[in-house]
This record gives sequence, C-alpha cells and structure tokens, in this order.
Amino acid sequence: MRIGLTYDLRDDYLALGYSHGETAEFDAVETIDSIESALKVLGYETDRIGNIWRLTQRLADGDRWDLVFNIAEGLYGIAREAQVPALLDAYQIPYVFSDPFVLSLTLHKGMAKRVFRDMGIPTADFVEIRSLEELNNVSLPFPLFAKPIAEGTGKGISQESRITCRSQLETVCGALLTQYNQPVLLETYLPGREFTVGITGTGDNAKSVGVIEIVLGTNAEKFAYSFENKENWKGRVTYRPVNDAEAKRAEKTALDAWTGIHCRDGGRVDLRSDENGVPNVIEINPLAGIRPEYSDLPIICDFYGIAYNQLIKQIVDSALERVLTKAAFVHVSTKDSRHCA
Repeated sequence: MRIGLTYDLRDDYLALGYSHGETAEFDAVETIDSIESALKVLGYETDRIGNIWRLTQRLADGDRWDLVFNIAEGLYGIAREAQVPALLDAYQIPYVFSDPFVLSLTLHKGMAKRVFRDMGIPTADFVEIRSLEELNNVSLPFPLFAKPIAEGTGKGISQESRITCRSQLETVCGALLTQYNQPVLLETYLPGREFTVGITGTGDNAKSVGVIEIVLGTNAEKFAYSFENKENWKGRVTYRPVNDAEAKRAEKTALDAWTGIHCRDGGRVDLRSDENGVPNVIEINPLAGIRPEYSDLPIICDFYGIAYNQLIKQIVDSALERVLTKAAFVHVSTKDSRHCA
C-alpha cells in the first residue's frame, strides 16, 4: 500500500519569508522523518507530498495514493485545517484523521463550545468578542480568560490571558483583536487541574491511550498552558500520568466529546476543572501534534507504554477500517440497487 504524506513544514514557510509566529503550528522535519520511518517499519510504501500547493500540483499531474497521512495545518482562513482533506475528498482519496467539517468546527473554539453545550458536555461559560464595543455587554464575572478564537499551539495565550478587571479586559482583548484579526473567545476562568487525554480510534472503537496532568512549575508562565510554556516546556512544565477519580471523569468527558463530534483516528482532548473539580472541555485537537518526545500525544503514549510506531499503527488501522467499511457498504448498496424496480 502506498501512503502519501501531506504536511506543512515550518522551514519551507520560513524560507518564503513568513515569521516564526505565523509558522508556529507547522511541523519540523523530525516529525515527517518519524512518521515516514514508522510507516515503513509497518510495511507501507511512502511518498512525501508536502503542503496543499504541492498536493494540488501532484493531483493535477495525475498522481494518486491508496491513503494519505495528513497533518497539514493550513496557512490561511478559519477553515485552514480542512483544506487538504476537502481536496482529497473531491478526488475520493482516503486519508488519516478527521474530515473537513470536524476540522473546521473544532478550530473555531466558539462554535465547538456551542456543540459541547448542546451535548451536555461541561465547558466554561463564554462570549465571543469581535470589537472592543462588545465588551460593554459582557456580564461574565471575573476572573476571565481570553484567547484567539481559532488558533492552536497556545498562540495568543500567556499569563496575561487571565483577566481580573475591566481595564485589563480592554487591554488584552484589544491586543488580541489587533494581532490575530479574528474574534476573541472570552471564558469564565477555570481554576482547577489541567488534563489532556490522548485518544485513538473512531466511533465505538475510540479509546483513551492515557491521561496526563499538566503541572506548571515555578519557572512557567502563570495561569495557563501558554505558547511559551508549550514551546519551552522543559524546566517549566511537569507532565504526570494520573488515574484518580477526577482524571477518570476527565477521560470519560473527553471520549464523550470525541465521539459526539465524530472525530476520527487519533488526537487529544484538553480539559481543565472548575472550582468544584468538574473537568470542562477546553478544546478538541483532532489534528494533534505527533512529534516524538515533544508533542503531547506521543508524550502521553510514552507514559503508558505505547511506542511511537504502535501509535502510528493504531491511527492508520483506524483509518483503514473506515475505508474498508465504506467500500463494503458501497459494494452492498450498489448490488442491492440492481434489484430495485
């Protein structure tokens, strides 16, 4: 089986003149090397495609693949993570990880939280802020927490994100609106423990691969798992596997959110507990980072004895099961239709 790899390589965009901030979510070459090595160990033939521009050219040239391992984050737009999967769908080429709808929904944190709320999944109260004038209508009690509505990797999050007064609210929201040119998600601040749950599989076959708690050290930025804390976690952040009652509740909530939104194959759910110790979903990461010894999902797997190659196998197996199930369904449906009057 021939598996193509789609990705956004950070070095490629830096060479084109994009900034470190603009490329913060993109992958290092070590990530691509690790994925390709794992796929080859598992017996697959691989083909490095690259970003959406290269994918478009390869498709136009007539290239096709049995499966695409897609980790492309996209560069522009609120639905940028959905662009590569949408293109692959148009060519009926199966791929690993979630579909365009799920990737668009989960990147827009406000819309995702509306779905969580409708499903009865705990998530902090929130409002979306599109202009400073809208702050006059905010009735949520302090402390609050502010972040861009559609960024990943902790972009736009710092210790200043926790807001305790009106003047700080205007300063922080104003800066975020200007820098990111998108709405600000303003939430009730959750003061409890922070968890991230690794998940592989789809639908009824989805399972947790482990739960870790994120503990900020004395050298870390306060109040949040911020961009700086994520980028330079060594010496700042301690990750520890947990299995107490609160962690188990976080795990169940994560799986409910994952299956409820129809995420596929593998990723993470981030949660933080409220003042009563109830884990609330912060966000779902259906296109989670998978760089060994750096990204949260492989770190979780390391704690729970799941080797990197095994993680990649679980992800690919989930995708192949979906592909084979769909193929069988199409075959049966076509066969049955021949008997219709």
